[in-house]
Amino acid sequence: MIDWLFTATFTVGGSEPILWREVIGNGFGLASALGGMRRKVWAWPVGIVGNVLLFTVFLGSWFGDAGRPDMLGQAGRQVMFIAVSVYGWMRWRETRRQDLEVRADGKVPSSGGQGVHPQWATWWQRILLVAAMAVGTLALTPLFRALGSYEPVWADAWIFMGSLLATYGMARGWVEFWLIWVAVDVVGVPLLWSAGYYATALMYVFYGAFTLVGFFVWWRVHRREQAALA
Repeated sequence: MIDWLFTATFTVGGSEPILWREVIGNGFGLASALGGMRRKVWAWPVGIVGNVLLFTVFLGSWFGDAGRPDMLGQAGRQVMFIAVSVYGWMRWRETRRQDLEVRADGKVPSSGGQGVHPQWATWWQRILLVAAMAVGTLALTPLFRALGSYEPVWADAWIFMGSLLATYGMARGWVEFWLIWVAVDVVGVPLLWSAGYYATALMYVFYGAFTLVGFFVWWRVHRREQAALA
């Protein structure tokens, strides 16, 4: 089974072989995004499984796949995802636990014990997010280039920083984190397609539309919870 996972491929219309584990890894990522939109705690561990699979995809030369260039930024962000996902997993579990504690009147909060309550970031937090995106991209570009990352290297650095900030924003429950994913997808699609990662590039196209839906879903949930508090 493990051998199949690392070697199985398929083609579409005479294209270059596509790894099944790339598709499966993105499938776990999509399931995690769906769980995140629904504010389910299981979104985090499901996402971690996808991160592990995609790590092996983007460092293909380490796992016997020399047909495509290694994407160091993409591989590195999978490691980052795992670390930040552990933080988000713990944070959402604690929120859910507090939400489901039975109050003195014996009632359970109307949220149903979801993992997070969406909220807008403050203007100061938004400024820090934009600054971190710009400074992080500039700082990581020469590092990724020195390590031999795929050109244009700034795009790889942009995707890495955007993914880091979006995952952190999801853990904090900021509605804006969905828009950061849109910015990642806009750069990620042409980069991954040019590098031959067709399955992931196509998945990014779908993610772009999905993240916009997620943004409005969280916005609506935030408005509903604020109205209930009022």
